[in-house]
Amino acid sequence: MENAGARIRIDKWLWHARITKTRTLAARLIESGRVRVNHRKILKPAQDVAPGDVITIAVHDRIRILKVTAPGLRRGPAIEAHQLFEEIEAPQPSHAAPQN
Repeated sequence: MENAGARIRIDKWLWHARITKTRTLAARLIESGRVRVNHRKILKPAQDVAPGDVITIAVHDRIRILKVTAPGLRRGPAIEAHQLFEEIEAPQPSHAAPQN
């Protein structure tokens, strides 16, 4: 598919992976502080990501955790976009009842 060691700008990757509808929206999401790469908050859309990186995104009232599997060469159909990442299930908060 693509070179496994290839790097790509995060705003472009979010657009290729169909997480955002445009690169402009991706940049705004990043600049608002709602994106982390490998547990580090990023504020610049020019931050590179590569296969193996883990991206945490606060979007649409939920947290998504995505492991980058490929950089992507273009914004293709949804089937192609889903091959760019592996969704990791976010840990759910514990709602245990208090013990008396």
